[in-house]
Amino acid sequence: MKHGVLFFLLIFFTNWSQAQIVNREKELLWEISGNGLKEKSYLFGTLHSNNKALFNLADSLYVALEKVNMIVLETDIFSLFEELDTRKSTSNTLYDKNGLPYTASNEASTTYFGSEDGMPQFLDAYFQEYCFNAGKRFLALETIKNQMELSLDIPITQRNLVNTQFSNFTQEKLIDLYLQGDINAIDRFMRANMSTQKDLYSKLIIKRNIAMANKVDSVLKSKTSLFCAVGTGHLAGSEGIINLLRSKGYRLRPVLWTISEIAIPAKKSVKSKRNYVFNDETSGIIANFPGQPFSKRREDGSLLLKYCDFGQGNTYEVEVIPYDESLSFEEMAAIYIASPPNSPYSRKTLDDGTELFVGLSDTYPEGLSWVQIQISEGYFAVIKTYGGNKYMHSDRPKKFFEKVWFE
Repeated sequence: MKHGVLFFLLIFFTNWSQAQIVNREKELLWEISGNGLKEKSYLFGTLHSNNKALFNLADSLYVALEKVNMIVLETDIFSLFEELDTRKSTSNTLYDKNGLPYTASNEASTTYFGSEDGMPQFLDAYFQEYCFNAGKRFLALETIKNQMELSLDIPITQRNLVNTQFSNFTQEKLIDLYLQGDINAIDRFMRANMSTQKDLYSKLIIKRNIAMANKVDSVLKSKTSLFCAVGTGHLAGSEGIINLLRSKGYRLRPVLWTISEIAIPAKKSVKSKRNYVFNDETSGIIANFPGQPFSKRREDGSLLLKYCDFGQGNTYEVEVIPYDESLSFEEMAAIYIASPPNSPYSRKTLDDGTELFVGLSDTYPEGLSWVQIQISEGYFAVIKTYGGNKYMHSDRPKKFFEKVWFE
């Protein structure tokens, strides 16, 4: 009997250990408590990259994301949707004798945060996407204007160094340190790389740490539970955010990094928040985006919706315009689809009777884009999407078109 119990316990604990990966050295996620807090909050160190290896996140991180009321990031990344294209290289498109596009290369286009082979959003933007899709409150610790002013305050020679180091930070060495979860090694790495310029580390790291810690403190005092994600280089050291919050009376402890073989409920819940449906009652347009788009209603009654995958460099855009009845549908297509030579757009009729025009368009500054035009009573929609080499030659543009319709 004793041997049977021992065998059962051995099998139980063996199966349990196989079902869960535990990394006791990783110190990326920190629990915030004390100082009168009734609910736990969290501090997490990110890396501004869309490398897929970075997204092998701990179960505890998904629990933290799901349970808190507010997501706090360094800045409002989505405010850049209207103007920022993160592609460093675009598509390699050729045309056959019938004008149909194809590519002779399967190479992934590069972006400022990685490449097409990575995740759609880089890590920080992924958290913001989840925040809006889940209907949680959002706070930016710095404005885009703050960051631009900081850049202008740094001499040209130092700015060039920062740009060089930003590239270095997303390369193999920093990613290795990040995957190890060694925040002290990352702090030393950043200090060493900024030490060639006087006061650069102080301006870019310490000064901002103090301001960000003060802002996090003010939110915590309001008794709002939060998940705060900042660059990992801001966490460690005597002037790091962890120590600064401790000096304000909070208790911070690293949360054990475990990953279960079978997804826990919190992970399933967070990952299920993968879309944002925009419903415009005025025009009747319904558009299903990966996340909450930038929206702008113009004085002429038109509506612009725009969403970007900053990691992979893809853009999804819907423009809804009051229908000018002096123009035929064909004339509107000729205006809004600037086809490359020998690659004409085509007219199609869907199963429900909806008529549309679709084809490649070549315009500045986005370059080649796929465009679809469809019409409704009083309005027509110009649906545009573009991205890197792999995206432009896949079925993803067509799938996005299918997610936009007039009610």
